[in-house]
Amino acid sequence: MAAKGPLKLKFKAKTKGSKGASSSSSSSSSSSVSSKFEVFKDWTNWSLKKAKVATHYGLIPLIIIIGMNSDPKPDLFHLISPF
Repeated sequence: MAAKGPLKLKFKAKTKGSKGASSSSSSSSSSSVSSKFEVFKDWTNWSLKKAKVATHYGLIPLIIIIGMNSDPKPDLFHLISPF
């Protein structure tokens, strides 16, 4: 097999706009709207990532708990086996 080169990791740098005073009020209001949109977008992405992780690690235990609380009490082996 041929050896592969080193792995390159890609990172997205978070850049924030400068907090200096703006000379025109129109650019100030547009940057404020843009800033609010960026905050909303960042918060949405953060919450969706957390929900994805919670779903990933919580779905199988939830199915096992619901199965264990059903009327004919199955063994744990019967819940996790595919047959």
